[in-house]
Amino acid sequence: MSITHEALLCNRPILIGDSVLALIGNGRLRYSMIVTFRSDNVLGCTTGAWRVWSLSDGYIEMPADLLHGPRNKPVPQVAQAGALRLSVNCFALAGPGVDGILIDSGGGGWASTTGRLERTLAEASIDPASITVLALTHAHQDHVYGLLTRDDRVLFPNLKAIVIAEEAVESFLAETDLARFRSILKPVRNGDQVAKRLRAVALPGHAPGHIGYAFDTNEARFLFFGDIVHVPALQFGNPALSWGYDDDQAIARATRQKVFRDAAEAGTWIAGAHLGWPGIGRVMREDGAYGYEPA
Repeated sequence: MSITHEALLCNRPILIGDSVLALIGNGRLRYSMIVTFRSDNVLGCTTGAWRVWSLSDGYIEMPADLLHGPRNKPVPQVAQAGALRLSVNCFALAGPGVDGILIDSGGGGWASTTGRLERTLAEASIDPASITVLALTHAHQDHVYGLLTRDDRVLFPNLKAIVIAEEAVESFLAETDLARFRSILKPVRNGDQVAKRLRAVALPGHAPGHIGYAFDTNEARFLFFGDIVHVPALQFGNPALSWGYDDDQAIARATRQKVFRDAAEAGTWIAGAHLGWPGIGRVMREDGAYGYEPA
């Protein structure tokens, strides 16, 4: 049986320290973002002179016993469900002097249930040829294989740079099909500016070189991330719940708790690869834990 999130409820050391708060902001902001288009696959938004899109690449199903409690053991009530359905989301940005940025590319042909991105881009009226920068959160297959179509065609023919954390380069190049992109890899470190108003943020714990991207339009702030949240229906209420594929579950747990706290305090929109559709929302303090409100 497979259940969705909704059904559940209805190298160089990287220090997290104060870096997330410093990069996503430490002042309370208005949530100044307007949704201009919404479908099952595309969420289009504006914030000031900028446009932000959430783009579905499909979903993946994972064993429910991958959700672990504080002792890194499966959560019995969840494990009995059999399978969890995780959204696979990508994000695009465009604004003054900045066009063609995509954050993560989804799973492409890696899984039978991913590979929707090309159709989703068309629905959003985004030409794949306009994408010149791909900013990766890490090098796991469900985030990188959207670079290629099922027939091994490069989806983004004018891609000039693939931004990736230094620590994730080795994992990326270990994927034989992706070695062709070696010459355009652009390794970054925590705090590096990736593009106008977009900076890399270290989010350790899940995988080598797992990073997010802080984006500030002056009207609103965003944090784009990969695998901070896998089961939003449960992990906002209990951030201590971790994921079996996290390299270091204790560090990943601390990172998640800090991201939630900082986003709630700073009024930052979060945009996650595995947040339930539409993949963008707000974090709020709620009864000693956190609540989540989708855009």
